[in-house]
Order: sequence, then C-alpha cells, then structure tokens
Amino acid sequence: MTKIHQEIFGKGKTIVLVHGWAMHAGIWREFAMQLAQFYRVILVDLPGHGHSEKINSFTLEQVTAELVKAIPEESCCWLGWSLGATVVLDIAARYPERVTSLMLLAGNPLFIQTAQWPGMNMRLLDEFSGHLTNDCQATLLRFLSLQVRALPTCKTLIKALKTSVFECEAPDNNTLQGGLAILKQTDLRFYLSKLTMPVSVVLGGMDALVPVDAGQKMQQLLPQLDLNIIESAGHVPFLSHSSETLAIISRFMDQQCI
Repeated sequence: MTKIHQEIFGKGKTIVLVHGWAMHAGIWREFAMQLAQFYRVILVDLPGHGHSEKINSFTLEQVTAELVKAIPEESCCWLGWSLGATVVLDIAARYPERVTSLMLLAGNPLFIQTAQWPGMNMRLLDEFSGHLTNDCQATLLRFLSLQVRALPTCKTLIKALKTSVFECEAPDNNTLQGGLAILKQTDLRFYLSKLTMPVSVVLGGMDALVPVDAGQKMQQLLPQLDLNIIESAGHVPFLSHSSETLAIISRFMDQQCI
C-alpha cells in the first residue's frame, strides 16, 4: 500500500481535509488547529505531494483508492479544497459507505468552463501545463497569485501560501500534470446529482478559479445541497476568511449525527 502522510489533531467527529493542486497538508495546518478545538481533524498529503509516496499513475481513480485505503475510519466527513474537492466528490461517488457527509470548498464538479457551465478557462490550464516543465516554481507562484489577487490582503496571503507550499519539495512533473489532467477531464456533475449523504458547498464571491455562479448550478443538480457564499473571499477562504469558514463547517457538522 502506498504510504499516505497524515496529521491528526483534536477529538470528536472526524473530518478529513484534502488539499488542492500542487499543495500539501501544511496549507491547512493553522486552520486545522482551530477546527480541532471541536472535531477530530485528519490532514492528508495526496500521493506524490508533501510526504506521501508517489503512485505510478496520478489518476482520479488511483488517488481516491489510495486515500480510502489510508483512512482508518469506517465513515466520516470528507472536506476537499479545489482539486481536493474533486477527489472527495469522487470518493463519495465510488465509496459512499465511507462518507457520512461531504464538503466542497472552492470546488466544482466540472472545473472547466463550457457554454452551459461556469468554470476555469481551459486555455489557462493548458498554459500552466505547458510552463510546468520549463519553470515549475514560477508556474506554481503564478497559480498562487491567481487564487488571491483580487483580495485586499493579497500580499499577506501570497506570503502565507508561499511559506506553506515551499515547506516541502514540489511534486514531480508527472504528478503535477496528472493533477491538471484531472481538473481538465473530470466531469462529476451526474454523480453529484445522485448523492444521498448531506453535501455542503462553500464558495468565494471573488474566486478567480471557481466562479460563484457554479453554486447555483450545483444546487440545481442537488436541490438539498447546502450552499454557502463568502462574498469577499477568493479561492482560499480558509486562509482569508477563516472565521466565516469555520462557522459554516461547524454549523454543517453539528447538523449531522455522531
């Protein structure tokens, strides 16, 4: 079995936090410590990220299988941010018995924009893919700046993101390209519409990667979906608006059975 790095804090109902593209569990740590005052929080590094071992093929099916094998809880809440939201949504679709509830933070079941669905421009993701081989670090920094550039605290947030991200070596090119391929090729809208466990979505009103309009589209697919908009947040609300994000998570978690 692939070694999946985990960090565990607190006690109570369990929440597994899954990070986004090119990141690692360290991005959550400060936020997780706040969350751990009320819940048992498990941070994981995706395969090939942070301190987790690489897998031969960084595909969505392989990634979700490795995470499910690594987490000992029979069933718990899974919370994913950005690419991590795609991962936890896939886990809920493939392994519903392992998911008591689901939270998508700045996530989208179809990450790419189409004529009928709000998302990220495919050309921009293709640019990231092309630049990774030539200058990985510069590409990652550009991606980080996109996540917070519209916020008044942009400089402070970029500094915090850089500190967290470069705490570990960047994933190798194959892993990074695999993550981008998941974002470009995955469409989980049908599976979202069929979920039966409680689902909550948290979006930033100023998110440059996941348009806030995607929230209403998701709610049309799953009418019982709990939709939350933090109007002045961007793509990293757990860093820029941690109090509001914590309040949303706590309210959602407290509605669930132990």
